[in-house]
Amino acid sequence: MATFILIHGAYQGGWIWSPVAAQLRAAGHVVYAPSLDGCAERSAQVRPGITTETQAEELVELLRYEDLDDVILVGTSSGGMVLTRLAERARDRIQRIVFVDALALFSGETIRDIVSGAAIDASDVATGPRPAAMLEALSVSMEPELARWAADRFGQHPAAVFNRPVELDSFWDQSWDATVVWCRQAPNPGEAHQRRCAEHLGASWHEIDTGHYPMLSTPDEVTRLILEGEPTS
Repeated sequence: MATFILIHGAYQGGWIWSPVAAQLRAAGHVVYAPSLDGCAERSAQVRPGITTETQAEELVELLRYEDLDDVILVGTSSGGMVLTRLAERARDRIQRIVFVDALALFSGETIRDIVSGAAIDASDVATGPRPAAMLEALSVSMEPELARWAADRFGQHPAAVFNRPVELDSFWDQSWDATVVWCRQAPNPGEAHQRRCAEHLGASWHEIDTGHYPMLSTPDEVTRLILEGEPTS
């Protein structure tokens, strides 16, 4: 039995991992898929000052209060940024890390250094996708009913996560048992960014021929890679 922390990306919540979490739990594993501060069902709490680092600090405390060790961290999209900070802050509790079409920034970089062109509605506090653009993005690799279900759940995300440079003290200097999964149909964060991550970490490299939300479009494949880490190409 393993313990997993599944970290969602921008505009999402823990809900996006539901199909994968269900499969992992059915296999006997312990799974946490929290919604980060200011996101999804916690959107009423959004406020200035929520950053990658504060969201990661919450998860550090989750690991401490739940006495979790030998944890496998799985992050997608901007959740990869939270993963890196959490991993370095709780190094002695982490067994393995998995980036699923995730952002893995170096200290001092911002999301805007890597990703551009998104259609969003933004304020000083939060930012989120325009509904039509979100539905279009999801429809690339999902059946219409699933795409509509997911689009209805996307929302705002704390703005500082996008605008404030990432702060990392030691993540890229440490040795990790790491896996990187690239989704071929996703324009962002892109192959070059994810190969940079894999090369710096000496991580195993895997590819899925789907869009940016494989935990919904191909949950069986994502679950298999999380559990087995076997190459797909």
